[in-house]
Amino acid sequence: MTPPQRALVRILLLAVVAGLLLLVFPRALAVLELAARELRYFWWVILLVGLALWLIWGLGRR
Repeated sequence: MTPPQRALVRILLLAVVAGLLLLVFPRALAVLELAARELRYFWWVILLVGLALWLIWGLGRR
């Protein structure tokens, strides 16, 4: 599997996991909608998502 294919598989897997989590926990979708509307109060959500993405791809390279 080439590196671009591996990256695509990771992105698709992340999207599937996120979709499944939103189906299992519907309140999470409400929190995300609220966060999108009120970014000045939920700026930490963006930081947590960025940290998660950095950890996924940063630790995967080592």
